[in-house]
Amino acid sequence: MRKIFYIAQMVAAVVFLASCGGKKGAVEKKEERPAAEKEPAGSQMATLTAQQLKSIDLQLGSIQEKQLTSSLKANGFLKVPNQNKASITSLYSGTVKTLRVQPGSLVNKGQVVAAIVNPQFIQLQEEFLTVSGKAGLAELEYKRQKELTEGNAGALKNLQQAETELKTLQGRLASLVQQLQLMGISPAGISQGKLISTINITSPIKGTVSSVRAQIGTYIDASAILAEVVDNSQLHVDLYVYEKDLPKLKDRQTIHFTLTNNPGQEYDATIYSIGTAFEAETKAIPVHAQVKGNKAGLIEGMNITAIISLEKATVPAVPTDAIVNYQGQDYIFIVSGHAGKSDSTTTFQRIPVARGTSDIGYTEITLLNKTPGDAKVVIKGAFFILAKMTNTGEEEQ
Repeated sequence: MRKIFYIAQMVAAVVFLASCGGKKGAVEKKEERPAAEKEPAGSQMATLTAQQLKSIDLQLGSIQEKQLTSSLKANGFLKVPNQNKASITSLYSGTVKTLRVQPGSLVNKGQVVAAIVNPQFIQLQEEFLTVSGKAGLAELEYKRQKELTEGNAGALKNLQQAETELKTLQGRLASLVQQLQLMGISPAGISQGKLISTINITSPIKGTVSSVRAQIGTYIDASAILAEVVDNSQLHVDLYVYEKDLPKLKDRQTIHFTLTNNPGQEYDATIYSIGTAFEAETKAIPVHAQVKGNKAGLIEGMNITAIISLEKATVPAVPTDAIVNYQGQDYIFIVSGHAGKSDSTTTFQRIPVARGTSDIGYTEITLLNKTPGDAKVVIKGAFFILAKMTNTGEEEQ
């Protein structure tokens, strides 16, 4: 029995030593992990090998002093002034005989767009001929009575009656001439027996027909709208800017804008008027800018997003691609140091920054941590370094 008990104690001791040796080996194996994988969660440092740097085509630069134009973003819409829009109407009622335009048609000022017919047009011309004839006879009678009165052969009363009759007919004739001219009918042509039953309706301005409300055979009342025309050459931008930004604006400032539903095409405009009162119940003030250059594809009422160029300033800046955002904070990466033989690995430090004006591919930055003035900044590949850093942190956790 004593011999068996001794053997059992020896076996237990061997098992215990084997177990301790295994744990020590595991600890030593863990300590042999590369330095690049030992960064704790939340670290501001990341280490990459030369092979990794080559694979992401990393490029270095520096913080530069750049002259950037600051800008202000605003929303608005396209508008045509009322004096550059018109409704095509007729002063007289009638039936539409011809219609020569459709939506999108280009028209010049005074161009015929439709014609209407009405028997009353002939009656007005007949009345003109009748009154014209009576006025001629009344003038002859007045001259006769005047001669008789001057020779004491006629009564003064008869001369006065002839004069009154003549002035009445002349007044009526002048009214008819004006009406005929408004209808586009020549009184001289009527006197030659050329009576017209159709009158033309013309466009009051040059522009593009935006809508047509009538059709052939439609009876229209006087002043009814047949069509509408818009002169897009006077198209302008209406923007709304808050009062805190108002001091930054002035006449002749340049605006770059895009259509909200088609941001691919950029247009230019120049400020020509700044409002002096708030719009409706808002704290926004209207700003008007004239659209310059090509206006193809622009229509009144389109929503736009504008960038108003402000003053230029020389500020510290880096290429926009050098800035990355992580958990709501903007960062840049700088070279912190090299390690190993022949600089086989490079360490990068994450530096928090505040963004400023963006222009010509550069963005103004304000360093939130003290950084060497000659620091090398990652200008290409910053996103991959951030991914390496954040993924390492997750694995360590």
